Amino acid sequence: MKILPSLAASLALFASSCISSEPAISADGLHVETKQGVVAGALSDGVRVFKRIPYAVPPVGPLRWKPPRPPVNWTGERDATKFGAACLSFDFAKMAQGKRESASGYDIFSNVPAAAGTSEDCLNLNIWAPVDAKHAAVMVWLQPIGPGSNPVWDGSAFARDGVVLVTIDYRQLTLGNFAHPALTKEAKPGEPLGRFQTMDQMAALKWVKQNIAAFGGDPGNVTIFGESAGGASTIQLLTIPSGRGLFDKAIVQSGNGWNSPFTHAEMETVGSWMASQAGLPGEDATADQLRALPADKSPWFGAYSIDGRMQPENSTTMMVAGRIADVPLMIGWTDFDGSSLRYGLQAVIDRTPVSVKVAYAGEGKTGDDLAYALYTDSHVGAPARWIAARTEGGAPTYLYLFSYVRTANRGKVRGAAHGDDVSYVFDTWGKSYPTLQLSDEDRAATRLVHSCWVTFAKTGKPQCEGAPEWPRYTRADDRLMELGFKPQVLKNFRKAQLDAQEAAMQDVIDETRRSVEELVGRIR
Repeated sequence: MKILPSLAASLALFASSCISSEPAISADGLHVETKQGVVAGALSDGVRVFKRIPYAVPPVGPLRWKPPRPPVNWTGERDATKFGAACLSFDFAKMAQGKRESASGYDIFSNVPAAAGTSEDCLNLNIWAPVDAKHAAVMVWLQPIGPGSNPVWDGSAFARDGVVLVTIDYRQLTLGNFAHPALTKEAKPGEPLGRFQTMDQMAALKWVKQNIAAFGGDPGNVTIFGESAGGASTIQLLTIPSGRGLFDKAIVQSGNGWNSPFTHAEMETVGSWMASQAGLPGEDATADQLRALPADKSPWFGAYSIDGRMQPENSTTMMVAGRIADVPLMIGWTDFDGSSLRYGLQAVIDRTPVSVKVAYAGEGKTGDDLAYALYTDSHVGAPARWIAARTEGGAPTYLYLFSYVRTANRGKVRGAAHGDDVSYVFDTWGKSYPTLQLSDEDRAATRLVHSCWVTFAKTGKPQCEGAPEWPRYTRADDRLMELGFKPQVLKNFRKAQLDAQEAAMQDVIDETRRSVEELVGRIR
């Protein structure tokens, strides 16, 4: 939908473009000239908001499972007042094995419906900008699996604190990570393969670098941050050579760091099997046949592969060798992060090496409590500390543990669950969960956590309201910031347990590799 600008806005844009090489912006700040054309946003609670701005051509029809292409130009104005459709994903509410235990009293993974439905036509981004922004710090959010265009990820609080916040939608699961011999055959020499989700994220970051100055942002001060799958994506971007220069800082929230993903050949095998499940001739299916499948009817598969082009090696291997972007980094996890595991708790205990379980004997935990502790430490805690140690020789890294439990839920849950930190980071309680009762302490904790993220984005060093100074991480000191009831710096937090997990890191990677090979072997 196109709307006619006011005469004043049109004159302001015209005059600005004639006398300056700077991006044109109207007097009211709501009509902004991007490289592709003018977008018309809205003012909401004192913040300029621009939605559904395309950063790439829609990946539909013959462009499904193709690298993203630059967006096309438009004439007139583009209405940027409504969210666009989110990229297709599976419904966590239906997939969930019962209600997930959460310290905040809600489950972000079951309560994030897309604002405008879902579609393959989804490669858009949204921007929240201060009214008077000029060379402001920029933050780009990589969400967990699910919709990026969603009120849950509202950037108003960031904008009010002087940050330009960007959320993006990108292809996920099967549409974002898929390989098949027919697609490999048609790819151009050197063209990335299979990792369309990562390609989309990089295309969005390129758009931000080229256009964010028009919204008052500083293209030389861009922080990427993500939680869960978004945290894993952040780790991937830190280790992809072609991602260098697209961002200047990074924050990883509960993103795993030890893995042994599918090779491209293994992913082709999985893709061939999926094609056969959809009624096509397996590995002999053509690219046209694959693209003719109804997108919402195909089997969902969320793993990613190493294509040998965009990402030459596994990210864990690259970090061991020191091949990681040298940028300021914040990385951490929640103390009950294991809540993301909804089944197979006994299997966690059974496959944990004896050498690791010995380190947990003194805690007296058994059953589910032990399984959750083992999974939290092996899946996110120990990898976060390990990554912090890998990066301590360059730009500063800051390690944290989020343990705050909302007042109303204390004594009812095991701790801060996977994803519970997000609403504190975004400070979106009132908009996202207006009926949720918060205590004064809850609000103070929100201000604390939000301020950590804001100051890190602005300066590269987190300074948290009401907290002691946060030291950069070094292996010798082994200190992290606990963002809990009382923010404090902890030394050697769970050292015996995390050391044991780290010593068994290769066992974890080998177990993952065996699982991948077993899956591929079963479907061959």
